[in-house]
Amino acid sequence: MDQIIVFGTLLGALALFVSGRLRYDVVALLALMVVTITGVVAHEDAFAGFGHPAVVTVAAVLVVSRGLLSAGVVAVISQRLSRVGDRPVLQVAVLTVVVAISSGFMNNVGALALLMPVAIRIARKNGASPSALLMPLAFGSLLGGMTTLIGTPPNIIIATFRDQVAGEPFRMFDFTRVGLGVAVVGVLYLVLLGWRLVPRREGQGASGDLFEIDDYITEVRIPEESSLVGKMINQIKNDQEIEIVIVGLVRGEFRMSAPSALETIHGDDILIIEADPDELEEFVDRHGLELVGSGGPDSLSSNEFSIVEAIVTPNSPMVNHSPRTLNLRWRYGINLLAVARQGARVKSRLSTIRFRPGDVLLLQARTNTLFDVLATLGSLPLAERAIKLGRPRRLVLPLAIFSAALLVAAVGVLPIAVAMVTAAVAMLVLGILSLKEAYDSIDWPIIILLGAMIPVGGALETSGGAQTIADALLNVGRQMPPEATLVLILVGTMFLSDLINNAAAAVLMAPIAINVSHGMQVSPDAFLMAVAIGASCAFLTPIGHQSNTLVMGPGGYHFGDYWRVGLLLEIIIVVVAVPLLLLFWPL
Repeated sequence: MDQIIVFGTLLGALALFVSGRLRYDVVALLALMVVTITGVVAHEDAFAGFGHPAVVTVAAVLVVSRGLLSAGVVAVISQRLSRVGDRPVLQVAVLTVVVAISSGFMNNVGALALLMPVAIRIARKNGASPSALLMPLAFGSLLGGMTTLIGTPPNIIIATFRDQVAGEPFRMFDFTRVGLGVAVVGVLYLVLLGWRLVPRREGQGASGDLFEIDDYITEVRIPEESSLVGKMINQIKNDQEIEIVIVGLVRGEFRMSAPSALETIHGDDILIIEADPDELEEFVDRHGLELVGSGGPDSLSSNEFSIVEAIVTPNSPMVNHSPRTLNLRWRYGINLLAVARQGARVKSRLSTIRFRPGDVLLLQARTNTLFDVLATLGSLPLAERAIKLGRPRRLVLPLAIFSAALLVAAVGVLPIAVAMVTAAVAMLVLGILSLKEAYDSIDWPIIILLGAMIPVGGALETSGGAQTIADALLNVGRQMPPEATLVLILVGTMFLSDLINNAAAAVLMAPIAINVSHGMQVSPDAFLMAVAIGASCAFLTPIGHQSNTLVMGPGGYHFGDYWRVGLLLEIIIVVVAVPLLLLFWPL
């Protein structure tokens, strides 16, 4: 009966993961509650996963990664990349190699977020499509994560499973033996061929700025007899059937950027508004307004205000909400000027549009609060940024802390969880990170996912479900050599990671891999490493990994674009990884 409950729960969770109707952390909690309430997992063990070393390590690595970003370690490198030549092969090579190396030692989404604006700037400078650079960049971040223990959460998870079956976890650079070879071949494929298979999207996002501000930012004067006199700004917006955004107000010598929604309009005021030409004409005619002139970004911002392009991340609280329900101006003090999706500006009403992961937003906000606002909204700044993710200062100290943590973990002086937590605390104590930055850096949905899925994965093992699946694989494998079963585990994990979060794929596949190895009476190391490699191979869809989702909007990609590049890459990885697994981790 327990197996039926576990399999039913996992199938339901898989369906919800793929559908995207609920966010993956909510799905994981739902699965945990089902197996707990039905008694498959003991009540006292329901939340044991949140204290699991893998969960603690992932959180600590995210904090340390933020410390490196804040200190400007990676920013110093990325600034020099903007001067790379105009040859596409060279651009892809430099960007992909740098993001792969960075992803081996820090959060791969963080490395991608820092280098993505560089890639977009390079493409725009050369009048090329950013689509040719962004997908290889995202794939490079996944390849780099394979190379070390801390490169990606699945590796940390697999290391803890190895500790359970062998009494010793995989160490820092155990993953390098296979992961480095796979990453090198994968990067070579992306540089020599992969980028050429990426469809070129020739929308606004490809040929120039996503948002041509000059075309629709206009100043209008309010005559004394206008019907707008005496109304508040929120009344103007609510009364209109047309879409306008009031981004500034000038009253004599007084100037307000992002005026309050409760500000009352006076005669002779000048409003700075954003609107399509047709809507602008209708708005002016309806209220008897006078056109003063148009302006670009300089007319919108002063020293206190900035305009920024930002991308909506998969974990953003904005996802599936509209600007109206979020009340962006009132709650956050920002103006939404425009939205682009898949490389083209969205033409529908901004107030009612529902945000999706990968949407690119044009925002106006106070410069001194812009970073905090973007962090709260779960958005990352793109291209022409008025803020910096990193502050180039004190580079030596954070690097020394990080290197020391790697060293003591690599030689086995301290477990990886203890080493990384120590590094994170050291960065806090020494002022490299503020407490707020540390907490904001933790990807809480991933932490919730891991904490909830670890007991569910344990239920798959204790209920006998993992053994049942392993027996089925062994029955198939009896007609084949053990190497073929290893391929099945690798390919099966790849397929699962294309559909659900890669950490969840690792949690579910690791017990199956262990049981298969025991059934074949061989070492589990090669099978666990195959799961680790496969979990990082989410190359066929934009939903398997956050890196893929983040580049979808700026690159103008469609759902089916990923497999055009990723399918051959996954085949190459299988061909390369299996011999390396057998060489370094014999059965």
